[in-house]
Amino acid sequence: MRGHDWINTCLPDELILEILRRLDSKSSHDACSLVCKRWLGLERLSRSILRIGASGSPDIFIKFLAQRFVNVKAVHIDERLSISLPVTAGKRRRRDENSLLSLKIHFAGERNEPKEEECEPFCLTDSGLTAVADGFAKLEKLSLIWCSNVTSFGVMSLAQKCSLLKSLDLQGCYVGDQGLAVVGQCCKQLEDLNLRFCESLTDSGLVTLATECGKSLKSLGVAACARITDKSLEAVGSHCKNLETLSLDSEFISNKGILAIAQGCPLLKVLKLQCINVTDRALMAVGASCLSLEMLALYSFQQFTDEGLRSIGKGCKKLKNLTLSDCNFLGDRGLEAIATGCTELTHLEVNGCHNIGTIGLESVGKSCPRLTELALLYCQRVGNFALTEVGRGCKYLQALHLVDCSSIGDEAICSIAKGCRNLKKLHIRRCYEVGSKGIVAVGEHCHSLTDLSLRFCDRVRDEALIAVGQGCPLKYLNVSGCNQIGDAGIVAVARGCPNLTYLDVSVLQNLRDIALTELGEGCPLLKDIVLSHCHQITDIGLSHLVKNCQMLESCHMVYCPSITAAGVATVVSSCPNIKKVLVEKWKALSSLVFLMVLFFLFTFHVSKLHVVCICLFP
Repeated sequence: MRGHDWINTCLPDELILEILRRLDSKSSHDACSLVCKRWLGLERLSRSILRIGASGSPDIFIKFLAQRFVNVKAVHIDERLSISLPVTAGKRRRRDENSLLSLKIHFAGERNEPKEEECEPFCLTDSGLTAVADGFAKLEKLSLIWCSNVTSFGVMSLAQKCSLLKSLDLQGCYVGDQGLAVVGQCCKQLEDLNLRFCESLTDSGLVTLATECGKSLKSLGVAACARITDKSLEAVGSHCKNLETLSLDSEFISNKGILAIAQGCPLLKVLKLQCINVTDRALMAVGASCLSLEMLALYSFQQFTDEGLRSIGKGCKKLKNLTLSDCNFLGDRGLEAIATGCTELTHLEVNGCHNIGTIGLESVGKSCPRLTELALLYCQRVGNFALTEVGRGCKYLQALHLVDCSSIGDEAICSIAKGCRNLKKLHIRRCYEVGSKGIVAVGEHCHSLTDLSLRFCDRVRDEALIAVGQGCPLKYLNVSGCNQIGDAGIVAVARGCPNLTYLDVSVLQNLRDIALTELGEGCPLLKDIVLSHCHQITDIGLSHLVKNCQMLESCHMVYCPSITAAGVATVVSSCPNIKKVLVEKWKALSSLVFLMVLFFLFTFHVSKLHVVCICLFP
């Protein structure tokens, strides 16, 4: 078949387009577009989503994209992200020069003021937003994250030309009432609206929008909008009968606004509140009226008590996801009411609620058999018996997060391991009573575990990782600060977990080159490794690691005294996919070695056109 194009001669455009639409990654799309001119044109027609970061001239860049991709329905513009613009093909020398421009070097800890010639217009303006409206006629979803130069004029132009818009994210944009009012008047199909950090908005704009397109609105987010008050929520409650998701973060919202939402939006499924002036009365209204509620998140409340949670447990029988963060007046009785009343609960996070202890978590283990994810952060009063009940009753648990839970130890982890054999993710940080015994039990019983983090658990030894390496198909491992782990544990993981892609072994003082050698031989899929503060790792270990880990993208080796600038050069020159290297400043800049790094980079990696970020520490 060599020399014969059976695909292009037999398949019509429609079929190739359908195949291209089923590709699941940008890299696959890009590869197909390079096959031939026909595929390049069809691939452009198949693109429905564009994600754009900050560019040197974003307004011009938008116009350029609009000419190439005419079927785009979703555009995401995030000014926090950087992009590397396409490089024009040409002679090798020209390509080398362009690659040189893509190398980014950051001096951590230094605050150098940018020179005048380095200051570029990185923010999208109203002109660029008008280009979006003109170029993407089929636009249904637009996300403008921290586009601070966008004003009401740009939003008005967009709304008037994109009447099919269903989702609009204006987080951090300087949009006023006039722009929001036009959105309400023109975008009658709008379902999702995010107004977080739109500080220039007042009640006038949101009230007008709710009045004009409230029938279609299903999701609303408001945060740090000082002039949005209960008046806006009353309008939402009156006109947005189909509202399903509400996220509020404001000190200017009181019970009056939440009561209006509860009474006017009976279909509410997701409610996230961080409103210091809201009390139990609001939760009682939610429990009485929002019977379809599936997710509730309460942050930094000082006025909620167990009485409010009792109302939720009594009325919201469909609740599946509950987050309680820094709610100091909530206790075991409130959580017990949730557990007994909301037996379909699948996700629970308790963060910094110091009055919730063992009894509350016991009731969850006894009454919520469908629990799949549990996070306990800074819960000093939760003891071993709580997790014993969870292990006994929550057989479907897949993820467990424990942070600074000083009363939880090996007994609890053993119970989880033996009872929750579907566990896939276990993250433990600074739980100093957890040692090798508990982690050995995890390795023996949790054969689906792929994600393990044991940060600063200094009682965990090599035998724990040996058991994990023998029993768990890990892809992610973080043992940062577990200073009793050495070569034996990491070697066992290297030999038993060939699919490992992320490894953090920072601050392991006993780790030596033999461990890196084994990782290089046993973990060819490794993409990210953190070696910082490993005093016994040398250039020799690095050379063995990168010899076979050709997929490595990120390497952190800060304050490794036995790694020299030559070792840094070895990493950069040997890994074709390397994107980020963290190292001390003096190593990167010492003598001719840093020049050698650049030489290898530009000589061997120029065709890849990757952006390499070398972060330099003093």
